[in-house]
Amino acid sequence: MPYIHRFFHNTKNSYFLFGPRGTGKTTWLEKYFENALFINLLDTHLFRFLSSHPERLESMVLEAPQKIIIVDEIQKIPELLSIIHLLIEKKLGYQFILTGSSSRKLKRAGVDLLAGRALLKYLHPFMASELKDKFNFQKALAYGLVPINYMSSTPSDSLAAYIGLYLKEEVKAEGLVRNLGDFSRFLEIMSLSQGSPLNLNNIARECFVSRSLVENYLSILYDLLLGFALPVFTKRAKRAVTFHDKFYYFDTGVFQSLRPKGILDSTEQISGIALETLIAQHLRAWNDYRAADGKLFYWRTKHGVEVDFIFYGNNEFTAIEVKSKTNVFEKDIRGLEIFGKDYPEAKLMLLYQGDHRLKIKNVSCIPVSEFLLNLTPNKSLQEI
Repeated sequence: MPYIHRFFHNTKNSYFLFGPRGTGKTTWLEKYFENALFINLLDTHLFRFLSSHPERLESMVLEAPQKIIIVDEIQKIPELLSIIHLLIEKKLGYQFILTGSSSRKLKRAGVDLLAGRALLKYLHPFMASELKDKFNFQKALAYGLVPINYMSSTPSDSLAAYIGLYLKEEVKAEGLVRNLGDFSRFLEIMSLSQGSPLNLNNIARECFVSRSLVENYLSILYDLLLGFALPVFTKRAKRAVTFHDKFYYFDTGVFQSLRPKGILDSTEQISGIALETLIAQHLRAWNDYRAADGKLFYWRTKHGVEVDFIFYGNNEFTAIEVKSKTNVFEKDIRGLEIFGKDYPEAKLMLLYQGDHRLKIKNVSCIPVSEFLLNLTPNKSLQEI
C-alpha cells in the first residue's frame, strides 16, 4: 500500500499523539522516525517487562543512543508517565512522543498527562485533500476515511472487524463495562442520534438502562475517541437557543456500520447524516492540523432554526449548512440567512452535491467534493 502524506506535523517538544485505532499513528511515526527508540507496548514481552517494573524504562532510555523516544499505546501502562515526567524534568534533551487510542485508563489512574509538559496532538482519519486523486466521495460516504478501512480491498468486512476490535480489545479487555450486550445496544442507539441534540433520558429509555449508565457509556465513547460532542454557539445570542450538545461518531464509516437499516429507514436521511458527518470530521481534522485557536459549534434556536456548523476563532467566523441534494434554492438558505442577520460578521456557506458554485443572496454555495478537496490546513475557510 503506497504511503499517503499526512498533514500532521512533528514538533520539537514532547507530545501525546492521540487518535482512534487505525488512523495511522504508528505508520506515520515509523515513516518519519526510523532511528528513534520505539517502545511498542502491544509487544507482550515488552509489556510484561515494563509493567512489572516501570522504572526499567529509565534504564532503557539512558542506555539508548537515540534522543527521540516513542512509546506506542502509552495507556497500556500509565505508570510509565511518572518516569517520563522525571526524565523531561532533568532536561537531558529527550523528545518523547506518546501515542494512544484512549485517554480513559490514564484518567482512571489519576495521571495528569505530564502536568502540561507535553503537548496534546491528534491524528484523524484521512482528509480528502490528503488522498487527492485517491479520494472517492461515494466510498468515503459509505465506508469512512479511517485508513485501515478506506484502503482495504474489502472495506465492509474491515469496518465490521474494526467495531469488533474496539469492543473486544478496548471495552471488554479493559473491563470498561459490566454488560457488553447493553453497551453494544447503546452503540446502535447512539447511531440513531448522530447529528442530533442529545437527549439522555430518551437514549436511556431506548437502551433499557439508567440515565447515569448512559452518561458513563457516553464518557467511554469520548475517551476512546469514538465519538465527540458539538456544543451550541451562544456568543452574543440574540435569540433563545438550545443548550444540548450534538453527538457524532468520529467517522462516517463507523456511523454507517453501527446504524441499523431496515425497510422503514429512509436511505436519503441516512446518507444526509453521513454527509454531515463527513464534513464534521474534516473540519475537526483541519482545525487540529492548523493549530489555530478556532472551535467548532452548531447553532439551533428554541424554534428549531438550525445551522449545521459554526467555526469561530480570532480570524475566522464561518457558518456552514450541508445539504444532501444536487440543486439548491432560496428556501435552503433560510437558517443561514437568519444566522447572518444575528451575526453579520460571519461568512455564510452552503455545501451541496451539485457541480457548480453558486451565489444565492449572500450565501456561497459550493459543491461538497470541491470543498473537501480544497480544505487544507494552510487555507482558511474564507479562501476555499
